[in-house]
Amino acid sequence: MAAILSAMLRALGQLADPRILRLLAKTAAVSLVLFIVLGWAGWIALDWLLAWAGLQDAAFTRAGGVRGVVSLAITLIAGWLLWRVIAMGVISFYADEAVLAVEARYYPDAALRARDLPLHQQLTTSLAAMGRALIANLIVLPFALALLVTGVGTALLFWAVNGVLLGRELSDMVWLRHRHAEGAPAPLTAAERFVLGGVTAALLAVPFVNFLAPVLGAASAAHLIHAREKALNVRS
Repeated sequence: MAAILSAMLRALGQLADPRILRLLAKTAAVSLVLFIVLGWAGWIALDWLLAWAGLQDAAFTRAGGVRGVVSLAITLIAGWLLWRVIAMGVISFYADEAVLAVEARYYPDAALRARDLPLHQQLTTSLAAMGRALIANLIVLPFALALLVTGVGTALLFWAVNGVLLGRELSDMVWLRHRHAEGAPAPLTAAERFVLGGVTAALLAVPFVNFLAPVLGAASAAHLIHAREKALNVRS
């Protein structure tokens, strides 16, 4: 879709903006810290669980080493699956900064009309986004494992599910600042939300690019929504 391509190119062109650079550094640092902390805690918990289940040094020599390898493997797989959950939770919390940077440069009138979100609403929105993503990924995990034999089925399933989720989260995090009635949906079609979320989900799977993906997605959503609002106002 031309509108989504234009929005993403504009978002990409704003990466040199000092406000966007500061946001990228902050979200990448917070995401990495959360990833390391959760990974370390998960490794410790899994090692304890395996020892409790009977994989102890008393059972056979070097059981501790086996537990470490198994725990590390499971933690890495879980980390790969949950990175997008962590990244989107963080950018949901800092979404205001990404949207403000876009609006200040391209949509100053919209920036004046926007409402500031209180801290508690940013926090609950972030936690809700992480919760929905975590639950959805856990629900499809058994199906994804069954599709491993297909070679690409697992990746496609995770991409599709997270594309739907991300499209909703990205559009909602912008629309929260601008909706005129409680519960009013963002002025994007289901197809536009899915393409926006699908591209962002694909970028989240690319090493190093995945640090940019949430901010690019949020900025692109801001461009899409404001362009659609402008078009609707012109027609009316």
